[in-house]
Amino acid sequence: MGKQKFYVVWNGLETGIFTSWKACERQVKGVEGAKYKSFDTRAEAERAYASSPYDYIKKVNRSTGQQVNKCHAPEAVLNSSALAADAACSGNPGPMEYRGVYIPNGQEMFRFGPVFGTNNIGEFLAIVHAMALIRREGWQMVVYSDSRNAIKWVNEGVCKTRLAVDEQTRPLFALIARAEKWLADNPVSTRPPLYKWDTDNWGEIPADFGRK
Repeated sequence: MGKQKFYVVWNGLETGIFTSWKACERQVKGVEGAKYKSFDTRAEAERAYASSPYDYIKKVNRSTGQQVNKCHAPEAVLNSSALAADAACSGNPGPMEYRGVYIPNGQEMFRFGPVFGTNNIGEFLAIVHAMALIRREGWQMVVYSDSRNAIKWVNEGVCKTRLAVDEQTRPLFALIARAEKWLADNPVSTRPPLYKWDTDNWGEIPADFGRK
């Protein structure tokens, strides 16, 4: 009998720790962007699952083919007064959560969820939450997001999701409406500056959950 292995799935149909390759394979086969890795002990697997997958597996720059570490953004970015906004969703749609992290020290400034939704919606709400928090507190900060879609939606002031409105998603759409109203009431020129996080060259955004 082979040695027992423990399989961590950070991104798949279901996430968690699995005790057989067949169980793991069911979660990751055919899933775009699936992230998983085997470990020799449950303790190692539990530590890994509580961390970002990029602490254990390497991201590859699609242009150069070179490995990218978890985060090595320029010092000017890492030391800037900035919030990183990101979301995670188990399935799409599925349980979604988002958060904002102060980039210089990694402190989590806000966290919301999980609620039923999609990753793009979470990214959109995370950006607006970050902007609203900065404005309310009077901080001089910028916002980073790794989602082109969410940045576009924020700049246009509309969450262009195709998710259907039903009893399960109605609370989420109430949040979306509130976010869109905030954007309408706060023109682009008055909002904190919003920038795209360069994931290919800088690694994962500091607010990354590691299980998109």
